[in-house]
Amino acid sequence: MSHLVRFADGTGTPRVGLLADERLRPLAVASMSELLRHSVAEIRELAETAGEPVPAAGAQLLPPLDGRMEVWAAGVTYLRSEEARREESADEDVYARVYRAERPELFFKSPAWRVVTDDEPIAVRADSANNVPEPELGLLLTASGEIAGYVVVDDVSSRSIEGENPLYLPQAKIYTGSCAVSARVRPAWEVPDALSLDLRMRILRDGHEVFAGEANTTQLNRGPAELVEYLWRDNDFPDGAVLSTGTSVVPGLDQGLRPGDVVEIEIGEVGSLRSPVALGADEVRRVLATR
Repeated sequence: MSHLVRFADGTGTPRVGLLADERLRPLAVASMSELLRHSVAEIRELAETAGEPVPAAGAQLLPPLDGRMEVWAAGVTYLRSEEARREESADEDVYARVYRAERPELFFKSPAWRVVTDDEPIAVRADSANNVPEPELGLLLTASGEIAGYVVVDDVSSRSIEGENPLYLPQAKIYTGSCAVSARVRPAWEVPDALSLDLRMRILRDGHEVFAGEANTTQLNRGPAELVEYLWRDNDFPDGAVLSTGTSVVPGLDQGLRPGDVVEIEIGEVGSLRSPVALGADEVRRVLATR
């Protein structure tokens, strides 16, 4: 299994490479955003002609976003998500209408500079009583909207804030520590069917499993191509983007995150994402400041 990665070499310089069998081979581009200005066919050629291996052990894997890249997300794309959003909300009908509507729910999630990755902390809001992880299949998209690869995304959310009023969605979804993306990107040409992938998540507390759930992307109400088409309508992504496709693994209202928890997510054929949980944004800010 191979992955596209963004990494810092021994001098701390960010680079892009292909990681396979613990061998890290640099690509002939300076950044992920430069890579995504190419077509998928060109990206595949760059991967197949990657340079000589560099020591993988000394490389720090970074979030696979830089430049003007953005993370966007889709909501209510699985039946379980629609049910959970109605359960928590004072306005249940709005989510039922979105699930049945022609137009999907799409919302901005994070700029590149605020994304965290594997083993870096996610945060629960200090002003929210109920916060949950949302494990999702993410699409790495070129500047022209082609799917170049797949990532694991945790769309961390405040259920209590959004449940109070749907208009509070930005505060529930967009804050420092609310967006984690796996460092490893599985190339699209190596995934035969993105709509048949197993997804699993568990929450660990003091080393013990307090929640576990699973789903499959066959349960998606809207396919990736449809979501991308709507995102690109009258919108520009000159450095590409990540689009998270929604969740079907939703902890119960009494199973929210606590500081010190660890969230583990796995998506078959794609990869994994592990995130410790912090209260508030201070610990996340410290991590971001080191980049």
